[in-house]
Amino acid sequence: MATLGGALVCLGGALVCLLVVVLDVFAGILAILAETEQNKCRDASHTAVSLGLAAAALLALAHALAYLLGGCNCACTQDELARASSNRKSFACLIFTWVIVVIGLGLIVAGIMGNNKSSSSCGFSNHHQLSIGGILCFFHGLFYVAYYVSANAAQTEEQGKHGGGRV
Repeated sequence: MATLGGALVCLGGALVCLLVVVLDVFAGILAILAETEQNKCRDASHTAVSLGLAAAALLALAHALAYLLGGCNCACTQDELARASSNRKSFACLIFTWVIVVIGLGLIVAGIMGNNKSSSSCGFSNHHQLSIGGILCFFHGLFYVAYYVSANAAQTEEQGKHGGGRV
């Protein structure tokens, strides 16, 4: 029965990872489409803003669901972080996901705001904030999966040291 419970937890984790990756991919695609619309120069301002807002919302939702549904399995103390190499990898991935989401959301919002200000120049963006923010959405999904895998490896490693691991 313990293996069935472990399999269900593993399946649940895989589904959370899949959900986060799908949301991140859609957010990235929407952000890139928003920049494409922004650069079309024919009353694309409203469409670009809508796509950019949808991309920002999906990225924020993916990040929130990642930590609400996936849980934070990271090291909580300096001792735990020092004991397991998987904990260090997990912690690094956790930090990267937070940095990526902050920079990605910032770029997407900057691209949206730039679109509102540049109506005289047909919405052309020289800075490509929306597409770079969209690319960061893809990296967010990648680093979240790396975080989840390394956090679970650290948890399994820790259980093995305390005799609670599976044989």
